[in-house]
Amino acid sequence: MNGHDRHAGQRISRRAMLAGAGATLAWSASPARALLAAAGARPLPPAVEALLARMTVTEKAGQLNLLAAAWAGGAAVSLNPAGGTASFDAQLRMVRRGELTGVFNGNGAGMARRMQTEAMRRSRLKIPLLFAADVIHGLRTVFPVPLAEAASFDPELARRTARAAAIEASASGIDWTFAPMVDIARDARWGRGVEGAGEDVLLGRMMAAARVRGFQGDGLSAPDAVAACAKHFVAYGAGEAGLDYNSVDVSERTLRDIYFPPFQAAFAAGAPTVMASFNDLSGVPATANPWLLDTILRREWGFGGLVVSDYTGDEELIAHGLATDARDATKLAFLAGVDMSMQSGFYLQHLPDLVAKGEVPMARLDEAVRRVLALKVALGLFDDPFRRIDPAREKARIRTPEMLALAREAGARSIVMLRNDGGLLPLPRTGRRIALIGPFAGGGHDLIGPWNVYGTDREAVDLATAVRAIVPDVTVDDGSDVGAAVAAARAADVVVLAIGETQDMSGEAQSRSAVVVPPAQQALAEAIAATGKPVVVLLRTGRALALAGAVRDAPALLVTWFLGSQDGPAIADVLFGAVSPSARLPVSFPRATGQVPYYYAHRSTGRPNPPGALQPYKTHFRELPNSALFAFGHGLTYGKIAYSDLSLSSRTLGDAPLTIRATIANNGAVAATEVVQLYVHDVAASVTQPVRVLKAFTRVTLAPGERQEVRFTLTRADLSFTGRDLRPTVEPGAFRLWVAPSAEAEGLAGTFMLA
Repeated sequence: MNGHDRHAGQRISRRAMLAGAGATLAWSASPARALLAAAGARPLPPAVEALLARMTVTEKAGQLNLLAAAWAGGAAVSLNPAGGTASFDAQLRMVRRGELTGVFNGNGAGMARRMQTEAMRRSRLKIPLLFAADVIHGLRTVFPVPLAEAASFDPELARRTARAAAIEASASGIDWTFAPMVDIARDARWGRGVEGAGEDVLLGRMMAAARVRGFQGDGLSAPDAVAACAKHFVAYGAGEAGLDYNSVDVSERTLRDIYFPPFQAAFAAGAPTVMASFNDLSGVPATANPWLLDTILRREWGFGGLVVSDYTGDEELIAHGLATDARDATKLAFLAGVDMSMQSGFYLQHLPDLVAKGEVPMARLDEAVRRVLALKVALGLFDDPFRRIDPAREKARIRTPEMLALAREAGARSIVMLRNDGGLLPLPRTGRRIALIGPFAGGGHDLIGPWNVYGTDREAVDLATAVRAIVPDVTVDDGSDVGAAVAAARAADVVVLAIGETQDMSGEAQSRSAVVVPPAQQALAEAIAATGKPVVVLLRTGRALALAGAVRDAPALLVTWFLGSQDGPAIADVLFGAVSPSARLPVSFPRATGQVPYYYAHRSTGRPNPPGALQPYKTHFRELPNSALFAFGHGLTYGKIAYSDLSLSSRTLGDAPLTIRATIANNGAVAATEVVQLYVHDVAASVTQPVRVLKAFTRVTLAPGERQEVRFTLTRADLSFTGRDLRPTVEPGAFRLWVAPSAEAEGLAGTFMLA
């Protein structure tokens, strides 16, 4: 559409609007009122409310029908196929008939403009369409996968990258993103852990809130804002055996203490939508679970926003064995609380008949439609349906130098240094011959990571390109011929070995039965180590791995994840010392696959093994201690960090907060950023408590020789847990605390009493 057509489309849309800009914008300026009101009972702006009265039942069902775009963008065809019979023309006909609320993962502003123009010119009620997409870790500028970014332990960085992703997405016509994923993931076998913030509740809460704030910016109606969708509700990451889509059977206490809090944080930050998870929960699929979607979400939490199914989640109730057929699945999901159906088409097909026969109340249908219209109003679509659809803006805002610089910064700040024996890193820029070996040494592949619809590896910068820009004397070998790789290693002074997972080994439907380095790459590592040359291992992965042999024992070991558009430059920045590593593990690296699920905040048993050698009849495997190979929170810097001078403002925590102080020093020759962590343990409680729980953390940047005092504050509320009556409780008694560099480091230890 040319410039004249663009403005014509806007004139059409404004003539078609039944409410003035002032009324809808004023209404949408209060998301707490508009989207979080109990049970969706809050009236819409009068002119939009009038639309509801004019809708046929089929048009109402159409507002609850979301489909994958037939004119798909990027990798969407393989990730979320539109269906064998779908076509763009067919979807345009659905738009004209009022049978489609919107599409997701479409092909940019051009596609969105054609569909929105059709809605505003030719549909009966002129209700604007909603355009959604999976913007999980960037659009065309790809940022580190969320698990990697969580390693930064910097929610502000997550907010900034989400804000950048929203600017690109909104410029491409996207109103709504199916992110952030806020599932707690404690089983390394589960592939979708790559989309979240790891195993810890506090870190998960903070990253969830930061990403919501980043996506939504200054307000949903802003042209560069996209609505967030917290997913997957709930406990999707707790599937048995780490198997994707698998059954979940956990206690209500575990839900309240572990899996609910990140969702509550996302809602508190303003997320107006939530996605039901695929899994069943104690035998009842989340997509048809009224206790979850109504009792908890609506009544207890007062969430009045929109609940959307996951891709064909309602249809899958049949395979679950809960629903007898499509009509039954529709009824079960809708009455349980799922407002919008994604992809199955079931709501459009069956809700009109269910309402006509009295099996679904008209009031429930109107409630769901109000929530959809409320979201569209809040996004400013009734004021200007084309506010995010501008091909010129799309070109101007995609992959700008500022975006790429942020991707490089985020990448470098996501890399975790697990070991650096003898100060092997950083590598000098001159005077040493480097052999860059392994399947990820170079080439445009496995850079951006899983679950990115619009970015491509072709647009990303690989490691070899980045290293060659810094070091003139480098040999690159992909390791496919072990003999040639060994020869290259022998001719070098130092080997940089780039190994790990391909990006299709992590993500949805990528559960692994053994979370190890692929055997061929492990064999390559052993052969390279046998040369006796110093080896730096760069570990590409989307999950915690059980490391062994030459990989585990390499003198220098970096977890480089999948870092996105600036993958190679970000790694090179750390490798050669332009950036001192500051990231920490957001997941525990187990000693062996058989140990998983392993997470630091486990409860003690009645027979814990005491410190030291393994003892008989204690809680451990025959061959392994019950601890991590590399603990949650672990990560090294290029400085030399020391902890000292722990002090508490009181030995008793009462009504006044308790202040904990410690001194952190950098005794090294390089500036460094330390992530200082505060853990506590409730020594005796009415419900057994984890051996440690993270309560706070802070990032401290220290020049060489510098010392800083850090302060943490604990309140009674910080020590709350779900009691035997399933209500929050705080119990007096003794507590231990640690100011430490990881969840299993002793650091500085102390005690206090809760009065």
